[in-house]
Amino acid sequence: MSLWQRLLSRLSLRPDPGLHTYQLDEDLHLALEKLAIQEQRPAGELAAEMLASAVANRHTAEGLWKRWLSLSPREQETAALTCLGFTNRQIAARLGVSSETVKTHLHNALVKFNLHGKAQLRMLLSEWDFSAWKS
Repeated sequence: MSLWQRLLSRLSLRPDPGLHTYQLDEDLHLALEKLAIQEQRPAGELAAEMLASAVANRHTAEGLWKRWLSLSPREQETAALTCLGFTNRQIAARLGVSSETVKTHLHNALVKFNLHGKAQLRMLLSEWDFSAWKS
């Protein structure tokens, strides 16, 4: 299934035989109409903007996931624990390595995400669930 097909399916949109048109299920259609009225905008314009935003968000999420997969398992673990708010010293104790090793793993992860610090990493991945690394 292509990215577009997955996106359309997730948004409950079904291809219509017409060029670049889609049929919405009733609940989604009503929600879109209500929002369009609230914003005093044409529903079609709002739908196109929302779809474009969803596609952009999906593209960004896929890019982040690819970068995450480029991390070594230790870099992933270090990044996850950092996002959970652990200090380098706490991470080192959990992993049984030195603080310097943690700094190296974290530095490598930051480079791969093209970031400059822990705060940026936490912000970038703030919507991710790292609870599996807590235990």
